[in-house]
Amino acid sequence: MKTKSLQGVFPYLVSPVDAHGNILGTVLGDLVEHLIKAGVHGLTPLGSTGEFAYLNWSQRCRVVDIVVEANAGRVPVVAATTTAEATHQARHFVKRGVNGILAILEAYFPISHTGVVDYFSNIAHAVPEYPVVLYTNPQFQRSDLSLESIRQLAQIGNILYLKDASSNTGRLLSIMNLVGDRLKVFSASAHIPVCVMLLGGVGWMAGPACVVPEQSVRLYRLAEQKRWDEAMALQRELWSINRVFAKYNLAACIKAALEIQGFPVGDPLPPQLSLAEAERQEIAEVLLRLAAL
Repeated sequence: MKTKSLQGVFPYLVSPVDAHGNILGTVLGDLVEHLIKAGVHGLTPLGSTGEFAYLNWSQRCRVVDIVVEANAGRVPVVAATTTAEATHQARHFVKRGVNGILAILEAYFPISHTGVVDYFSNIAHAVPEYPVVLYTNPQFQRSDLSLESIRQLAQIGNILYLKDASSNTGRLLSIMNLVGDRLKVFSASAHIPVCVMLLGGVGWMAGPACVVPEQSVRLYRLAEQKRWDEAMALQRELWSINRVFAKYNLAACIKAALEIQGFPVGDPLPPQLSLAEAERQEIAEVLLRLAAL
């Protein structure tokens, strides 16, 4: 493997883009620096918070280049790949210096079990020396990973992690019982990481960690030390930011929160809409309560 084991807090980075489609390199670099200083354990560009669905290929490459350069090898960078030309993207991103791949499957039409397995297998085989994280999200993926798909994919040498956004602890237990330690599990939904860690998870990958990185790292450390009462108390406190984010578009919320914190990341990419002033004020009040301003 080209990196050490992945664990801890991996914020999903936003993609700052100006009105002309240019990636705001200084802003993204400053955000990377801020998150690393806050103690995060890794960085994930081009995830859902990064609005990958609305970026073209050159923009995606630019985002990866900026993150890798700003990071300067300090923490692992795990870039997300999407359905179109996924193996091509994976190969190019590792050449650009990322340490692993988060594999995402989007589908307009349903895909068979064999098709799903083949898709993720091909990504893994394209970058055999790099760890691959499977992403499962039944809420948004039309063709999700079944338990049997996960079992088969866990036999591939560099598929080592699973990011689960189902928030279904029963499903997580089924996965863990099925594959044992072969796949390590990250939580995706930021309201459930302590539960995932209690079940044996190794951390979480989530957009809100961009906005509350220090609190997210503290939560991880409490869970790692098995100080469950303190961890749950902090998670209940942090629920307020997830609650307000769930009311609106996630990328718009996180970009608005970062703007409020002093990072000029710009508006969400079209056709998404920016938040109204009252909605931004609601987020500002939550950030203030969490000492995140």
